[in-house]
Amino acid sequence: MYYAIISQDVENSLPLRKQARPAHIERLETLKAEGRLLIAGPFPAMDSPDPGEAGFTGSLVVAEFASLEQAQTWANADPYVAAGVYADVTVKPYKKVLP
Repeated sequence: MYYAIISQDVENSLPLRKQARPAHIERLETLKAEGRLLIAGPFPAMDSPDPGEAGFTGSLVVAEFASLEQAQTWANADPYVAAGVYADVTVKPYKKVLP
């Protein structure tokens, strides 16, 4: 089943994001290679695909896991969590309808 991992950043998270980004992306690439990643990306802090120094306010990952517990465990092990980027992480079951 798919699970949505919705993360909210701490204030001024951009320097922390930049430091932990390579390890964060590596984990997402692994999910992609396994055919389990539906979508992933950050929420820009302003209405622009490149918010520059305004940074981001959080992230969304939708991926396939065997259970809610496994999705939560994966989310908790994110390098952004360890680096203090995220203030809050919510994991919910997700049902893809379209397209």
